[in-house]
Amino acid sequence: MKQESSSEKNIIIDGLKLHYEETGDPAAPAVILMHGWGCNHSTVRSIAAALEPKMHVFNLDLPGHGASDEPREIWGVDEYADFVEQFIEKAGIKDFSLIGHSYGGRISIMLGARRNDISKIVLVDAAGVKPKRKPAYYIKVYTYKTLKHLLPLVFGREKGEILLNKYRGKVGSSDYRNSSPVMRGIMSRSVNQDLKVYMPSIKAPTLLIWGKNDIATPLSDAKIMERLIPDAGLVAFDNCGHYSFLDNPGGFRAVIREFFKIH
Repeated sequence: MKQESSSEKNIIIDGLKLHYEETGDPAAPAVILMHGWGCNHSTVRSIAAALEPKMHVFNLDLPGHGASDEPREIWGVDEYADFVEQFIEKAGIKDFSLIGHSYGGRISIMLGARRNDISKIVLVDAAGVKPKRKPAYYIKVYTYKTLKHLLPLVFGREKGEILLNKYRGKVGSSDYRNSSPVMRGIMSRSVNQDLKVYMPSIKAPTLLIWGKNDIATPLSDAKIMERLIPDAGLVAFDNCGHYSFLDNPGGFRAVIREFFKIH
């Protein structure tokens, strides 16, 4: 059985367990680190390591990921942001920065638009721009919706659900297929939230770090964010994909440490 390290902690918020890793200097400026969808705090552990020991790092397992409890109902980005704000309040975190990779970037965008006490924001291959869909996507979606209503009528509820799950397994992404029904609902709802409207309200200096070969959240998304966020700058790495911090760890470390003035 894996023994939990002293840096790994749990906190209960609205009856849900949030697991997180707390590292660095407790007297140093705080930073909240949030991973992407289908990952956990260990995925972005190298980012935390780049900031230690000059910062006080709170590296979260977002609800429904890692060792944190799953939400009881289908959340959107708003509810995730609400939950993180409750964590900030309960943990007594003041004057902090945010780092969000992919889905964690969505939450960072929302919080950045809401709050005035955020020192800096780093968006790493972040989600938040609603993707432009090709015709094949809409064909797939409307075929699914049609089958969802038709199959139970033709084959009965139980067999209809089995057939629908088989279809979903063939056309859905691996993240979607491997998720619980609640997390599938959250993923669907979140992907369809376009956060561009919130970006002009972000007041904190914002660094965008991207992989030029990112196909999950393409570089064009970063350029939109750079244009809409008032105080934003973009660094894009060659030959890197959606996990730019893993594809170019040395370059990423140098850029983020310079942004936070860690020398």
